[in-house]
This record gives sequence, C-alpha cells and structure tokens, in this order.
Amino acid sequence: MSDKPKIFLTRELPPQTMELLQDQSILTMNHEDRYLTKAEIMDGICGVDGLLCLLTDSIDDEILAANPALKVVANFAVGFNNIDVEAATARKIPVTNTPGVLTETTADMAFALLLDAARRVAEGDRFVRTRAWQGWGPLQFLGSDVSHATLGLVGLGRIGKSMIPRARGFSMKVLYWNRTRLSPSEEASLQVTYCELDELLQQSDFVSIHVAQNAETRHLLGPREFSLMKPEALLVNTARGPIVDEKAMVTALQSGQIAGAALDVYEQEPLLEPELYEMDNVVVAPHLGSGTIGTRTKMGNMAAENCLAACRGQRPPNLVNPQAYD
Repeated sequence: MSDKPKIFLTRELPPQTMELLQDQSILTMNHEDRYLTKAEIMDGICGVDGLLCLLTDSIDDEILAANPALKVVANFAVGFNNIDVEAATARKIPVTNTPGVLTETTADMAFALLLDAARRVAEGDRFVRTRAWQGWGPLQFLGSDVSHATLGLVGLGRIGKSMIPRARGFSMKVLYWNRTRLSPSEEASLQVTYCELDELLQQSDFVSIHVAQNAETRHLLGPREFSLMKPEALLVNTARGPIVDEKAMVTALQSGQIAGAALDVYEQEPLLEPELYEMDNVVVAPHLGSGTIGTRTKMGNMAAENCLAACRGQRPPNLVNPQAYD
C-alpha cells in the first residue's frame, strides 16, 4: 500500500506543479479545460485526503459533507471567497491559499490596464485591425495623461502598496483609502495621502480597486459612488468583480458619469453585463491578474505544498482558518 496522500485536483496546473503532485501523491483530476459541476467535485473528493481547487470552484458545506474525512481544501488563489470557510472550520478542515507570490504580477496587470484605458490602446488596436485607419489625425483616439495625474487606491494591502512605485514612476499623486489607516511615518515614507472613500472618488483621475471581497465590500462602488467620481475618471478593477455593482457601472459609463473602465474581473464571471461587450470605452481582460508563467507556477507549487502538508498531518504554511486546529 502506498503511503502517498490521495489528492483530487479540479483543473490542470503548470507543468512543474503537476510533476510535484504526481511524484508525491496519488493524484486524480479533471483532465478537461473546463469548470467542474458541483456533482463532479463531490464525486471527485470521495475517498481522497485533499482537495486542490481553483477560485472558479464554489466549495460549500454540501461538497465538504461528501467526504467527512477530507483533510484540507487548498485553494489556487490568494482570495478564498469561493470557499465556505466557516463550514470548513466547523468540520475541522483547514483551508489554505497562495498569498504573496502574485503581488507584483497583479500590480503589473492593474497598471497595464490603467495605461491601456488611458491611452485607448485596445480600442485603437481594434480600429486598425478593421482596416479602417486612414493615417494619423490630430483628433484620433485622444486619451488621458497618466503622468502627474491623481491615482486613488481603494485598499492598501500588498497589491495596493505595489501600485505606489509604479505610480511614482509616472509622477502621479497617490491617494488611498483603507479600512486601517497607516501611521503618519509610513504615509510619509510611501508618499501617499489618506482620504475617506468619498473624497478619494471625488479627487482621483484613476481609481484602482485593491480590497478583498467580503460582505462589507460587496458593491462597495455603486450608484452613489459613481456619482461622486469625475466625468473624466477611469476605473480599474483587478480585485474581485462583486466589489463593483456592475449594472451601476454600466449606467455610469453610458451616462458619462465616468469616462471609462479597465476590468480583469466581473460580478458574474465569466459572464459580463451585456453592454460591456460592445462598449469602446471599456477594456475587458479575461482574469489575467496573476497570468505569467513564473507566478502561476509559484502559486501552483505553494498550493500543492499546502495540500501535501495538511494531508500528511502537518500544519500547512498558508492557513486561512487556524481555528480548524482548535
């Protein structure tokens, strides 16, 4: 009998991670490039020690009940709002995530989206590809200056803080709102100014979202918040879709309350509000925030190590519910 733990993986991960899992566990997995149904996940975890899942997998108490002996739910993501952590904790099942490794990569993506929306790069690309372009013109695709503009960071965790040096490279003024305000010395060191959320929205040329998704941040930006923003302002969201009321955002874009948006996440992902597919003043990316070979490999290896550790009876290094061990 093998003493390797049995692990169920909901979707293929980068090659280095797959080699690690195949070498150190008895691995069963979804070999298709698609989301699994709830029933398929419940069937997949029967008789295994660990579940390694993705942020696109909704892991609720009914799924957890399908295997009372499950030793861990290891999430291939920093966020874990796709998992009923309270239910897992009640069942003494540790839940893990992959913090830290995607910080710089996601900040790169957020700033890339900001630049794209400001300078209308994707819009111009589409125009050229239609062969409609007849040459340079003084009024073609005029965008917004990024240098010396004001960037408002909604949330100042790891990724939010990583936006600061990128903004500084463009001589931007940086405002921030966070649940916990930094000390005066840290604000001075980072060269950022604290504002209440309403004030930040009123003053910012670019608003970039970097808060975690939870009950308090759902629809943090809704009709009232959009009404406070400058008509020339651009919204960037690489955090989680439900933080923004997508219907209210569409209305704000249509009415000219805000000038545009650059999005990597969506409220009903992978579906978008229908109007967003057709709007030229919106950049829409397919959730690429952590999407580099290096970062996804680091995430995969971290998720695998978390899963393997818990399956072996060890306390996993990236535990989000320590109460599971109480």
